[in-house]
Amino acid sequence: MRALVYESYGSPAEVLHVGEAPEPHAGPGQVRVRVRAAGVNPVDWKLMGGAMAGGAPLEDPVVPGFDAAGTVDEVGEGVTGVAVGDEVLGLGSGAQAELSVLWAWAPKPAEIDWSVAAAAPTAVETTERALRLVGVEPGQIVFVDGGAGGVGAVAVQMAVAQGLTVVASASEANQGYLRELGATPVVYGDGLVERVRAAAPGGVDVVYDVAGKTPVEDLLALAPQPGKVVSIANFTLPQHGGISTGGGQPGERRGPESMALAADLLRRNAVVIKVQTFPYERAAEAYATSTSGHVRGKLVLLP
Repeated sequence: MRALVYESYGSPAEVLHVGEAPEPHAGPGQVRVRVRAAGVNPVDWKLMGGAMAGGAPLEDPVVPGFDAAGTVDEVGEGVTGVAVGDEVLGLGSGAQAELSVLWAWAPKPAEIDWSVAAAAPTAVETTERALRLVGVEPGQIVFVDGGAGGVGAVAVQMAVAQGLTVVASASEANQGYLRELGATPVVYGDGLVERVRAAAPGGVDVVYDVAGKTPVEDLLALAPQPGKVVSIANFTLPQHGGISTGGGQPGERRGPESMALAADLLRRNAVVIKVQTFPYERAAEAYATSTSGHVRGKLVLLP
């Protein structure tokens, strides 16, 4: 099948290309979809760069991507409630291809564009898990560090939908965008702690770091206690008493429930995702945009 592939570690511009890959098949508890759109996430290029390989060489070609929206064309053993031809969004592996196998999915709302559906899975699952692990209650104040990017913009809207007051950071150019999302905006960088405290004089209850750029000591300084700081991008937080999602430990991830939540949020327009789309042939351009760290909304690839 046609797919995006890399055979060695490196930057997307160096190693990623359109090629051929074996067709995957749905195993027990899985479905296979014919992909209509696939999301791009920072974890994709971090894996591609070998940052999580521990120095070990790549043994087999890899098809990147975890977020897909498409039409079910194969149903695995034990799967009920879905049939060939159903339109779904979900989490899987090798999403940036013609065919992808999903382990968690939900029906795609008919009124939602394929590209928007493919932009939601990781952002919603990650945020649901992070806010659940750190413990939030309606009426509390949450600071989202990096609120204009792919996960951040979804996180801001999900927090608002949960009845939270949101302060969020972004560049000067994205302050208006944060207001549109429902957050009180602050500019990131030097002096961030003081700006957040000025925006929330009574303090914030939870800090959710999605960018991994702010020093840990600043994140901790904003929270009432270390256990109220959670990050999807800083894996050193647990050393300081904070929480790092780290891809999810066994029992932490609630994939099917998160996908149902994603579909519901999109259907109700509680989460509106701005997307930039690229054909597979321009995947390197999409990845370059992601690695730049200056993304508004989500990047999506189209077969």
